[in-house]
Amino acid sequence: MCGIAGTYLWPGGGRLTDCLTEAIAHRGPDGAGRYTHRAGSGEVHLGHRRLSIIDLSATGAQPMVAEGLALTYNGELYNAPELRAELESAGARFRGTSDTEVLLRAWRRWGTACLPKLRGMFAFAIFDERTGELVLARDQLGIKPLFLLRRDGGIVFASELKALAGELGGSLQVDEAALVASLLYYWVPDGRCAFRGAEKLPPGSWLRCGPDGRVDRGSYWSIRDVAAEAQHRPQPDLDAVIAESTRKHLLSDVPVATFLSGGLDSSYLTALAARHQPGISAYTIGFRAEDAKFEAMPDDLRYARQVAERFGVDLHEIEIAPDVLELLPRMAYHLDEPIGDPAAINTFLICSAAKAAGIKVMLSGMGADELFAGYRKHLANLLALRYQRLPSTVRRPMESLVNRMPVATSRRGFRSIRFAKRFLSFAGLPEETAFRRSYTMYDHAELLSLLNPDLAPTVDDVLTEHADTYHDNELNDFVNRMCLADARLFLPGLNLAYTDRSSMAASTEVRVPFVDVEVVKAAFSIPGSQKIVGRQGKFALKKAATSILPDEIVYRPKGLFSAPLRAWMSRDLAPLVQEVVNDGVLVSSGFLRREALQRLVDEDASGRQDRSKHLWHVLTLEYWYRGATAARADKDRAA
Repeated sequence: MCGIAGTYLWPGGGRLTDCLTEAIAHRGPDGAGRYTHRAGSGEVHLGHRRLSIIDLSATGAQPMVAEGLALTYNGELYNAPELRAELESAGARFRGTSDTEVLLRAWRRWGTACLPKLRGMFAFAIFDERTGELVLARDQLGIKPLFLLRRDGGIVFASELKALAGELGGSLQVDEAALVASLLYYWVPDGRCAFRGAEKLPPGSWLRCGPDGRVDRGSYWSIRDVAAEAQHRPQPDLDAVIAESTRKHLLSDVPVATFLSGGLDSSYLTALAARHQPGISAYTIGFRAEDAKFEAMPDDLRYARQVAERFGVDLHEIEIAPDVLELLPRMAYHLDEPIGDPAAINTFLICSAAKAAGIKVMLSGMGADELFAGYRKHLANLLALRYQRLPSTVRRPMESLVNRMPVATSRRGFRSIRFAKRFLSFAGLPEETAFRRSYTMYDHAELLSLLNPDLAPTVDDVLTEHADTYHDNELNDFVNRMCLADARLFLPGLNLAYTDRSSMAASTEVRVPFVDVEVVKAAFSIPGSQKIVGRQGKFALKKAATSILPDEIVYRPKGLFSAPLRAWMSRDLAPLVQEVVNDGVLVSSGFLRREALQRLVDEDASGRQDRSKHLWHVLTLEYWYRGATAARADKDRAA
């Protein structure tokens, strides 16, 4: 896992590449390198920051140059041993043992045709000295990021947007449509970027730049097509597929540890990993008693301890007691774009603790909920179909009663009431609209009331984009349509994004065995009727996990990888919330309406609605926006 950056036919590209590479030094504290070569009438510059995981010697250093190719690469190839053997049988000779060299020689042999052969997570840039062409590529599922900017036939790219914004921020303008999408979803969708002109290379795609200024794009893998094909295939042995993926994800020349919440996904992976690495370390979190009193939190520690004892795991327990006033602006910076999920803080703190103990690589259960229908929203949307069959004489009194009930008192939140209110907010809506409303932050009217009126057309564009993506499938059941939408929107845009940025801020690599091309194929070969059975979500995965886990872990109530937001909002962050409402840049710029923000604060304080997530996201957006507009202001002053 590393950080990459570079320029192609870009004025001042050498100095800029050095600055970009330094800006992402946290992604690779173990080494740095740069490559320069002529490209047509200009130059190409490739930068690299190394986090040494496989082949710790100098033969794994980057940018790597061989056979007229230069490569700067971020990621891991879990099938590198198999690809190496195939290439050696065709006559290739290797100097070292890194997967970087495997990728470079695979490219020389197959070109872009090597991309579907790669099993792992990656983003890379490869330059061909013979043709003068530069190619950028990203992994199939968008696990690793790659941001880029194109101007006048030139291109600049980096692993993190903050690098581009830091060096070019004065010339970049905030894309308000991306911020509107962020308010709706909690994150900026992978198809958008927070700055105009900047873009994210889409998952499963490549981009080729020529010395004549020509740019070509291609797609080598599509989860939409894979899911459509998988639904007609026989179901594989799911336990065997996940066990194989977990084993491959343990490939490393440094110690590997796991996240362990005591829930199904992390427990399953930890148990499988312990088969191959007895005594493997695992990290879990707990909450302070004074925070937990504001909201009933899952008893993760008890379950995590059971798993650790059963499988001989070396468990490290971390109490979440952060200085949120210090961490909030820090995380807003590291997340690159406004992401409102406080789980990013948990990830950063766990990875920081692991790093301090000498751990560079962690396994996470990320992706299982999206692929196997494990979120409450999946079951809730199925229940909504039944709810719609109830007569209005039953539904109306129920809705009236629930809407009058408080979601919290000054001491504790009532999760069941909050869930009921949330359910009723979408239970009567059509399929796509209901699904979107079940996990987005605002309905159409609420979002319009919060924003500058001039942004109303943008709201419609964002909602249309969601509808188009949701309906763009060939799947024959509702549950798998939801899973596919999650895998295309929710997974790369939110969960994989914050996991990458939070972990790399701590110079730690997080691997996600569930987000694997073979696991994806297996997941979409399973009908939705086997993913949700009765009121059991993720049923097929639970059935597979019983091969190794006790029922108490497999069927425990689902917890949330989140944070005690109500405690933080009621105590630590209350003065900051009022500062943002009264004097924040989002309000003073006209992007958000002060009276609408104050209404959110009042509803949360009174207990009528739980607005803690909404307000947390407003705070993250505020800090992000301050940083983004400061760069522009600095350029204007310099001019």
